[in-house]
Amino acid sequence: MRFYNRESELDELKRIQNLSFNYFSRMTVVTGRRRIGKTSLVMKSVENTPTVYLFVGRKNEATLCTEFIPVIAGSLNIYVPERILTFNSLFQYLMELATQRSFNLVIDEFQEFYNINESIFSDMQNIWDTYRKKTRMNLIISGSIWSLMQKIFQNSKEPLFGRADNIIKLSAFDIATLKKILQDYYPEYNNDDLLALYTFSGGIPKYIELFCDSGRLDVEGMIEFMTRENSPFTEEGKNLLIEEFGKNYSTYFSVLSVISGGINTQPGIESALGNKSVGGQLKRLIEDYNIIVRQRPVFSKERTQAVRYEIQDNFIRFWFNYFDRHRSLIESQSTTLLKEVA
Repeated sequence: MRFYNRESELDELKRIQNLSFNYFSRMTVVTGRRRIGKTSLVMKSVENTPTVYLFVGRKNEATLCTEFIPVIAGSLNIYVPERILTFNSLFQYLMELATQRSFNLVIDEFQEFYNINESIFSDMQNIWDTYRKKTRMNLIISGSIWSLMQKIFQNSKEPLFGRADNIIKLSAFDIATLKKILQDYYPEYNNDDLLALYTFSGGIPKYIELFCDSGRLDVEGMIEFMTRENSPFTEEGKNLLIEEFGKNYSTYFSVLSVISGGINTQPGIESALGNKSVGGQLKRLIEDYNIIVRQRPVFSKERTQAVRYEIQDNFIRFWFNYFDRHRSLIESQSTTLLKEVA
C-alpha cells in the first residue's frame, strides 16, 4: 500500500532533520499503538539521507550490540570496533561520530531497553547532554508500548524526562483518508464498504494494508478475509493487550471485555467480575495505557458518579465485540457461522 496521510507529521520530521543536520542534534520521540505506521513514517522522513536503523529486540545487550555493529558499518560505510558490547558505548561512539558528520539514528521499539538493561536510559542521558550541542545527529526514537514510552519520556523521575525536543503521537486514519484509499484500490466502493473498512480496521494502517493486499475491499470480501483459517485478525486484539499489559493482563482483559459488552459503569463492571474492585485498573487503562476514556453526562459536575467508560481504540472495541465474544466459534473452526454473525 502506498503512503497515505501523515503530511503534517512528515513535514515536522523533515523540519527537525534540517535543524539537526545544520545546527545541533535533536531528539524526536514517535509513539502510537502497534500497527499505526510509526516505522513507515519515520523511514519515509529519512529517505535519501544517511540513516542508521536499529531495532531493539528482546535479546541480551551484548548480542544486540554485536548485531548492531555491522548495521552501523554498512549504513554509514565506516569501520566500527567489533568489541563494543554495551549499548551505551555504542551510543557514545555514534555521538562522537556525529561531531564529524550528519546522519539520522533511528531506534525502534526503544522501550524494550527497559527489559534489557534499565541503566541504559541514565547513561544515554549523560551522553546526550554531553554531546548534543556539538554534534549533528537526528535522533528519532520510536516505541509501541504507550505506557512505557510515556514513563520513559514524560515521568519527571525518569532520566530521559525533558530530553525529547518533540513527541509525535500517531493516531488512526480518519474517514477522509479511508475514502482516498478506497478510491485508489476499489473505485466502485459504496458507503457500506466504507463503513465496514472503518469498523473492521479501526483506521489502523496495517489492517487496512492487509485488506488492500487481499484484493477484497467489499463488505463480504473483508469478512471472508478476517474469518478465514489462520486469519491475522482472530488473535490480534489479545496479542496487542498482552504486549501492553504483560503477564498480569487477565484482569485488564476482563475489564475491557465487560465494557465492550455494554456494562460501562464502575459498579456494573465490578459486579460482573464477581464484586472485584477495579478502580485501580480503570485509572491505569485511562492514564497509563490510553485505551479507555471516562465519559460524563453533559452539564454534569466534575465529581458526579454518573460516569461511563468507553474503549477509545476502535479496533480493540470491534475485536472484543466480534472475535472475543464469539471465541467458541473460532476455536471450533466454525467459520461459516462466524461469517453469519458479522
